[in-house]
Amino acid sequence: MAADRPTILQIIPQLDTGGAELSAIEIVGALASAGARALVATEGGRMADALEAAGGEIIALPLATKNPIQIYANAARLARLIEAEGVDLVHARSRAPAWSALWAARRTKRPFVTTYHGAYSETGPMKRAYNQVMAKGDVVIANSAYTAGLIRSRYGTPESRVRIIHRGVDEVAFNPATLSGDRIATVRAAWGVAADTPVILQAARLTRWKGQTVLIDALARLAVEQPDLPWVAILAGDDQGRTAYRDELKSKAEALGLGDRVRLVGHVGDMPAAFATAAVTVIASIEPEAFGRTAVEAQRMGSPVIATRIGAPPETVLATPEVADEARTGWLVPPGDASALVMALTDALTLTATQRSSLAQRATSHAAARFTLDAMRRATLSVYDGLLGTTLAGRFDAAHSDARFVDPQPK
Repeated sequence: MAADRPTILQIIPQLDTGGAELSAIEIVGALASAGARALVATEGGRMADALEAAGGEIIALPLATKNPIQIYANAARLARLIEAEGVDLVHARSRAPAWSALWAARRTKRPFVTTYHGAYSETGPMKRAYNQVMAKGDVVIANSAYTAGLIRSRYGTPESRVRIIHRGVDEVAFNPATLSGDRIATVRAAWGVAADTPVILQAARLTRWKGQTVLIDALARLAVEQPDLPWVAILAGDDQGRTAYRDELKSKAEALGLGDRVRLVGHVGDMPAAFATAAVTVIASIEPEAFGRTAVEAQRMGSPVIATRIGAPPETVLATPEVADEARTGWLVPPGDASALVMALTDALTLTATQRSSLAQRATSHAAARFTLDAMRRATLSVYDGLLGTTLAGRFDAAHSDARFVDPQPK
């Protein structure tokens, strides 16, 4: 290993959208700023340019497959890649390619790290066996205390091998102090929402467990119970090929008389402006969020959050009764409970200007103090340092303090 420039290989199936993909790019930027070589084996996707701009090198491999024969073939491909490129450490971020990465790392005697990004449902022994690869790292990174508990309870992974590293918000990109009014106006214009109309925002890919149907049910009740409240609901997120589900959501909104008040806008490029525009951001997931970056990003931009009380949101959203009303940054509601969601939406939309300002300030301060991108990057590099005997975390700090840091978040 070249101690002054170790080579780190991350494994991610594709680079289209999602928290795991963005985390991979963020760590590429941290490695580049620390003087390391950052490789990413992937099939590529819309975020490929951002990865390369951050200082990473893409190795194109067919890693999205779940075919057992192809997974085994990918293990051989990765082993050859590790030897040819002088890879010092392998970091896997998704289950199917993690099996290939595990076998390749063991074959080549390289340290193996995994990040357990999702709650991963386990409906039987076969699914548990498939999922357990994410707990086989020499170090297993959990993105929340909730996830760490799952890892230990499901697989008996020793606590000494588990590191809790919360995902962080890019404090440069997500900074309400530097956000221009023009960007907010552009987002509203793209959505067709007037400047004085409150926006209810759900930012999540279109998949049933994210709870879009629950939100639409709640919005229908809100329209009946609070007929004088103005609002437009924006469902922002890719359908990722789930066109039938997208059509179902549109039909449901129309059938409930919501018409143009519920708008499915697809992918949004300027999420900081989107969150700053939102009067409230809703996380309606009916299955546990392993972390839920949306909750933190929204709070960083001053948007109060309504989230379901399962998974990690109780770690990121301050709500009663855990904190006093004057300390809260949002609301936590039971999953699948449209009535509770209506109550929280009513609270959020009827705040006075003073209450809204105070809540926004608390949310911004809470996210900035506890969930920074720099902290996530530094902690991840420290994991690499512990396995390799390098000083990447210290070099990252030095580079950042000298303002030479490469920021991977596309503007």
